[in-house]
Amino acid sequence: MGFGGRSPQQHAPERAPAKPEQFTDPQHAGVGVRGRPASRLRGVRFDCNFYGGVPMPDAGKAGPAPTDRRYGNDAVVAGFDNLVHWARTMDRLDYDTMWLTEHHFQYEGYEVVPNLIQFGLWLVSQTSKLRLGQMFNVVPQWHPLRLAEDYAMAQILSGDRMVFGVGRGTVPREAQSLGAVVASGDNEMSREADRLNRELFEEAMEVIKAAWWNETFSYTGKHFVFPPPGIPDRGATVRDLTLIPKPIAPIDIWQAVTSPETLEYAPRVRHHAVIPAGNPAVVAPRWERFGELAGEHGWELAAGEARCLAINCHLGDSRESALRSGRDAWDEWVKFLSPYGRFKTYVPAGGGEAPFAFAPSLEEAIDNRAIACGSPSDVAEQLAYWRDAIGVRHVALFFDMPGLTRAQMDEQLEGFATDVMPLLAND
Repeated sequence: MGFGGRSPQQHAPERAPAKPEQFTDPQHAGVGVRGRPASRLRGVRFDCNFYGGVPMPDAGKAGPAPTDRRYGNDAVVAGFDNLVHWARTMDRLDYDTMWLTEHHFQYEGYEVVPNLIQFGLWLVSQTSKLRLGQMFNVVPQWHPLRLAEDYAMAQILSGDRMVFGVGRGTVPREAQSLGAVVASGDNEMSREADRLNRELFEEAMEVIKAAWWNETFSYTGKHFVFPPPGIPDRGATVRDLTLIPKPIAPIDIWQAVTSPETLEYAPRVRHHAVIPAGNPAVVAPRWERFGELAGEHGWELAAGEARCLAINCHLGDSRESALRSGRDAWDEWVKFLSPYGRFKTYVPAGGGEAPFAFAPSLEEAIDNRAIACGSPSDVAEQLAYWRDAIGVRHVALFFDMPGLTRAQMDEQLEGFATDVMPLLAND
């Protein structure tokens, strides 16, 4: 695998050096470069992740099975309207970044945003300083050069208010319909599908970086060859390509780190880690090992640097009220995700190893520290645990469980900003 026999300087660095003026002159893009949200000046950075579902008033154990749900376009549009509203709320409350999640063909209504860059660019136009991130662009389902072009263009048009996140996917219905494969509970976590998916992902990332950080590039790998051989062009043959446009600023690449293989890969190529909260016996070693591996590859990180803890969150006036108002939303979320093995690293209430399709109760999730749930002081204590135990300085909060109304989500966002952030800042 290589870059078409180019000289060494044509290989894509993890973050290419660039002329300073390329990254600091707002006139380069014709737009101003973003300011720094207030939440980045606190001890902990607070983001929020949204799956982007439709309104679902019958969420909960008593509702239909996820596979029996079917929503039309009006419900999808209503879900989009909610996301625009919540982006404006986050912007007003000084959250740092709103992350969206890519999924396709999902008539069941849980995740209905297929293009995060496109949606994020619209949300930039509806806000003043909020950054918009992709959690995640499912790279094997993209043409790598289109993804590189789209993100570079969005970075320019947004004034560098986009955040780049990448993943490998989870759903065969999406992957195989868009030209890829993925291991899943639906195919018994096929090792062959996982191997091929990982190969596609890693090659695609090499292509994206080569295109971003080189004036011209070529690439020859197992799955991708750019340019394809023998293309005629005005009396000559195309030997390399030039990405138009290119980024105007350095790009931190965020990646979900949930497997041993990705834990080895991400720090080696200097991808920042998004690590889901869960049982500390699983999360803490993963968090610490990422920093150790980064150092082994010459990337020296401070405690907690280049890592984000993704954690569910639900607030109430008291623990009891939070359990009451959050239970149906949690139960629906578990019904949807447990067949994908989302909770297999939890420790069940009775101890032992969780089965692949484990469906934890809300109380089990709290016990596993996978959700910060309760009164403002309860939630602050639960987040402070992670800060003090493993040095978390960057949190992506997930309030967006199915069934919460627009008003209920506003209450969550407002309550965290006004009642929880000050407790953590003053702790």
